[in-house]
Amino acid sequence: MTQKIALITGGSRGLGKSAALHLAKANVGIVITYQSNVAEAQSIVDEINSKGGRAAALKLDVAESSSFSSFRDSLISILKETFERNTFDYLVNNAGYGIFTPFEKTTEAELDDMYAVHLKGPFFLTQCLARFIEDGGRILNVSSGLTRMTFSGYDAYAAMKGGLEVVTRYQAAAYASRGIAVNTIAPGAIETDFGGGAVRDTPKLNQHIASTTAMGRVGLPDDIGSAVAGLLVAGSGWMTGQRLEVSGGQSL
Repeated sequence: MTQKIALITGGSRGLGKSAALHLAKANVGIVITYQSNVAEAQSIVDEINSKGGRAAALKLDVAESSSFSSFRDSLISILKETFERNTFDYLVNNAGYGIFTPFEKTTEAELDDMYAVHLKGPFFLTQCLARFIEDGGRILNVSSGLTRMTFSGYDAYAAMKGGLEVVTRYQAAAYASRGIAVNTIAPGAIETDFGGGAVRDTPKLNQHIASTTAMGRVGLPDDIGSAVAGLLVAGSGWMTGQRLEVSGGQSL
C-alpha cells in the first residue's frame, strides 16, 4: 500500500512537532515547514528517519503569500525525491504564533500580522496546494480553544482563529466532491512556548487553568499530536466541516 504523506506547517516545534512524530509512528511520511530555525527542523527529520520513517523539511513563511507558488514547486520536488510521489495526502495548517495584547492596546500592525499568519496564510496556502492533495485526503486547520473561551489579551489571535473556523466549513464544501475532509482542531491551554511559554512556565497560571479544566491539568503537546494523528489516519472521512476541541474540558 502506498505510504500516506502529511505536510505540516510549523512542524519543527510545539504542537506541529508532536503531530509530526505521532504521524510518523503511524507510518505516515512527513514534510514539515520551518520559518528560520533550520537546525531545529533538521533534528525532527533526523529523528524520524533514524526510526525508519521518511521525512523532509522546507522553509516557509506563512505570512508571505507571494512565496507560496515557489514553495509549491519546492514541495513537489521534495515529494519526488523523498517519496517518489507527485502528491500528498494530509495538509495540517498549524504554523503560527500568539500575542498577548489587551483589546484597547492592540495596534493595527499586530492585527495585520495575526491576519497574515492565521487567516490569509492558511487560506491561500490551501488554495495553492489543493490540486496536489490526493482525492480522499484530509485538510486539518489548527484553531484554538480561545474561539470559545475568552482570555484578555488574546483578542486579535482568537478573532483570526474564529475566521479560520468559518473558512474550514467553506473548504469542506468546496472539496467534498473530491472526497477531501476538512476539519478544525482547537487545542486548549498547552504547555508549549506559545505566548512566551506562559502556560508552561508560570506555575500560578498553570494551576489556575488546571483548576478550571475537567481533566484536572493543562494539556501537553502529545495530547494534541496524538489527536491530530487519530483524526487523519483513522477512518474519519465522513466527518467534515467540524470543529473538534481538544482541551481536557477546559472552562466547561
